[in-house]
Amino acid sequence: MTTAMGAALRRIQLGNALSAFGNGFTVPFLFVYVARVRDLGANTAGVVLATFAVAALAVLPFIGRLIDRRGPLSVAVAGAVAAAVGSMGLGLAASEPLVIAAAGVLGAGIAAVQPALATLIVWCSTPVTRSRAFATQFFLGNLGLGVGGLLGGLLVDTSAASSFVRLFAIDAVMFLALAAAVATVRLERTPVFDDPVPSADGQLGGAGGWRALLGNRAMVQLCVLGFTMFFACYGQFESGLSAFAVDVARISPSMLGVALAANTAAIVLAQFVVLKLVERRRRSRVIALVGLVWTVAWFAAGAAGLVPGGQAVGITAIISAYALFGLGEAMLSPTVAPLVADLAPASALGQYNSAFALVKQLALAVGPAVGGLMAGAGLYGAYIVALIICSLGITALALRLGKRLTPQQDNPLRAIAGAAVPAPRAASSDEVITAA
Repeated sequence: MTTAMGAALRRIQLGNALSAFGNGFTVPFLFVYVARVRDLGANTAGVVLATFAVAALAVLPFIGRLIDRRGPLSVAVAGAVAAAVGSMGLGLAASEPLVIAAAGVLGAGIAAVQPALATLIVWCSTPVTRSRAFATQFFLGNLGLGVGGLLGGLLVDTSAASSFVRLFAIDAVMFLALAAAVATVRLERTPVFDDPVPSADGQLGGAGGWRALLGNRAMVQLCVLGFTMFFACYGQFESGLSAFAVDVARISPSMLGVALAANTAAIVLAQFVVLKLVERRRRSRVIALVGLVWTVAWFAAGAAGLVPGGQAVGITAIISAYALFGLGEAMLSPTVAPLVADLAPASALGQYNSAFALVKQLALAVGPAVGGLMAGAGLYGAYIVALIICSLGITALALRLGKRLTPQQDNPLRAIAGAAVPAPRAASSDEVITAA
């Protein structure tokens, strides 16, 4: 990695951390803000949360095409500015239509930023350093989100709407800081793509691009694996798992907050220790191990409510489950995103990142719905069993995927360190300069 690439990567990581810090001021309080502070009711708050997912699902199929044609710098900047507008709009909106519209703009902006940042991180790293780059992004994002949430909790006042305007203003400023950080990134000139760069009517941005991606069987298997992972973990945090903890294990909401803090702490404390242990291992085997870790986590969660032992046992089991989920997340961060990049043709990197982000968003939409329905029906025993099966499925799918990966894709550190994935030709709208 050259000095210019390292400087660009640090700017990108800083911007990502600042935006996560801003999100921490608003994400934990969004439901309460819409339902109670703006007095729009729980139904409207639910619609607002659903709007984030709908906006992302509407945008992501087209973002990859923009990234591959126009470059990730311009897409990331535009997405960050849109997110800033949406966040500030949420803080100022007092009616249902305005709140929903602002949520749509915010959701679309964030959906554009995520694959663009992933593409930039790939450009600024090599196959050998990529795992560490993505692990750092995940670490800083969680750290920023946690610190922002703590500070937001000190500033929030549910009796005063102005305090929430202040929180959303901070979030908007942090998105603008991300836009400024990315806008100042300068990438050194690198060799052009080996793969054809898509033309205005080229296949990568249109139906042919999706056909080509779906023809990559390793990528399809990774998407199926990714959906299962996000469904079994992230998709349950705010629905089935929290409902199980409160209704069955009799955990108080305050202790549920401690469990969520344990999840963040496990990520922050374990990330770089885990990185040293997994970056020289086969990626497919690491993902398979995550499935086993999450299987233990779901057994622990089940023990919290289904095994007699008193409230102390329930609290310990739930906190342990959330911590184990965090450990698994720390193992995935240096593994999955770099694998997406290594499976992608250089000229379709944005398309592949957007496709995987779309799979994640689908899982985050379906997961809470399934968990909430099962919790509402009181099917908690079946719920735990289903998630244990999903976790074991992660292990099986990962081992199957490993048979389709090349040695360089499954463990690039075993191969000779390759050159960084090149940025587009100088004809791209993103500025590319030669490092001094």
